[in-house]
Amino acid sequence: MRPAGPAGPGARRAEALAALAALAALCALAAGPLAGCGAGGGRSGFPPPEVQGGDPERGQRLISVYGCSSCHTIPGVQGAEGTVGPPLTAFGRRSYIAGVLQNNAPNLRRWLRDPQGVVPGNAMPNLGVTEEDARDITAYLFTLR
Repeated sequence: MRPAGPAGPGARRAEALAALAALAALCALAAGPLAGCGAGGGRSGFPPPEVQGGDPERGQRLISVYGCSSCHTIPGVQGAEGTVGPPLTAFGRRSYIAGVLQNNAPNLRRWLRDPQGVVPGNAMPNLGVTEEDARDITAYLFTLR
């Protein structure tokens, strides 16, 4: 059995390397959720998410019907210069919806239909968006790159 005492230089180096490896792993884990938060929005190299059966032109019109423009700035929608909600510019390149949901078609449809069910108390009201309308609005928002 080795007597208790100061560890030799080799043991200290091994401990330091282990601590450094643990710190690097922790940093990688912490940075994962932040990936894509830069100016490019996180999806610049990827094609727009596909929306099966969605009609982006109809979705663009529905944005006015549901009054989305009163809270959001939305490219391609006349008068959509709201400042209550986040601007929807380059929405198709975003990694997350409302900072909590991965930005994909099923999640966006869910968010559009029941934002209060996803994040209770958030500023976006339930507007009574139908499944079909949510699909078409999703198709339009994903064209915004």
